[in-house]
Amino acid sequence: MASANRRSPQVAITADEVARLGALARIRLSEQECAALAPELNVILDSVARVSEVATPDVPVSTHAVPMSNVFRNDVVRPSLTNEEALSGAPDAEDGRFRVPQILGED
Repeated sequence: MASANRRSPQVAITADEVARLGALARIRLSEQECAALAPELNVILDSVARVSEVATPDVPVSTHAVPMSNVFRNDVVRPSLTNEEALSGAPDAEDGRFRVPQILGED
């Protein structure tokens, strides 16, 4: 485990920097919100720095705590509904397709 004296110097985010980040992200923040967010962001940055200390080249990168793999099945053609059967319960159909209300303009 890394000792406290091996930690990289902590860089503190100020309320002014939070305001600048908010402006860049087009988020309107009050002075009170900037003042409240600065220490919270500093805690997050400190946590990331601590994780970075233990992340070494000999530790494999992982995205899950438990190894995972996708289990695929082969595609098998099976009997299914005909077009007419599938559309038989539809409130509206046209040219062998479900007809639904238009939601996008025709620009």
